[in-house]
Amino acid sequence: MRLRTAAAGLFLALTACTTGPSLENRGEVTAPPGDSKHLTIGSAGFTESDLLAQMYAQLLNQAGYRTSLITVANRELYEPALESGQIDVVPEYAATFADWLNARTNGPDAAPVGSPDLTTTMRALRRLATPRGLTVLDPGRAVDQNAFAVTAAYARRHHLRTLSDLGASGLKVRLAAGDECVQRPYCEPGLKKVYGIDITGIDPKGVGTTQAKRAVQSGQDQMVLTTTTDATLDQFGLVLLADDRHLQNADYVVPVVNRARAGSERVTKALGKLNDVLTTADLASMNRQVDSWRRLAQDVARTYLRDKGLLK
Repeated sequence: MRLRTAAAGLFLALTACTTGPSLENRGEVTAPPGDSKHLTIGSAGFTESDLLAQMYAQLLNQAGYRTSLITVANRELYEPALESGQIDVVPEYAATFADWLNARTNGPDAAPVGSPDLTTTMRALRRLATPRGLTVLDPGRAVDQNAFAVTAAYARRHHLRTLSDLGASGLKVRLAAGDECVQRPYCEPGLKKVYGIDITGIDPKGVGTTQAKRAVQSGQDQMVLTTTTDATLDQFGLVLLADDRHLQNADYVVPVVNRARAGSERVTKALGKLNDVLTTADLASMNRQVDSWRRLAQDVARTYLRDKGLLK
């Protein structure tokens, strides 16, 4: 597997926007499914995206493709490159990508199309992706959503397992999160409206940062906004409360491919092997191995695929 560096992103920035489907052809599929022998796998540059890209590449290698990996940390660059065929496959998140494409297609003020319902979200995502020459493959079980954590001791003391439990408890909660949490419907407004949680204030320490977790660990705050694949919660004595009323959008992991270069059934079958095995807990475990144990993403991905019987 040949590796290219993030420096290639400069080339993408200069050329990616010139070769996608023309505006007059938007709304229809303009090319048959392709099956290029050499595929470029894109990563967004954070641990989980690197791991997914490595797994995609290794599965495609086994299926007979030559692959290259490239890191382009900005969606504004890698999505047009995916349309143009400079990148052939990327791991994405269903609801987030649907909303991003919707804003790009219909303007920044367009009403969101991502929702907590996976079927609705996938329908909207595919409707937006297809005219751009992109095919969204089926999601599996792994999901990386916003999530909320409290200390294990706090959860035991107040008998909390779900966000509904927290709302019913009447406890006052100071939340460590990004400052945008005050306005985002999945954050403070949603916690109040959907769960009846008494949020007394937002401590603007970011999403899942070390500082935010330490604030909850110390008792300065009672809850932290993080993600379902956070690999370090146990280091701070934290546990997730279940989003039992589905406040968060359906950010399931989905491979997105350039239809003209990687839309074949062979690619779909190779990447689809992950769907039956990869879980949210698996992703969290692999993130931990890279972030905390300092293992290489390529090695962690290979070990996982072999353990699951997907690589020889």
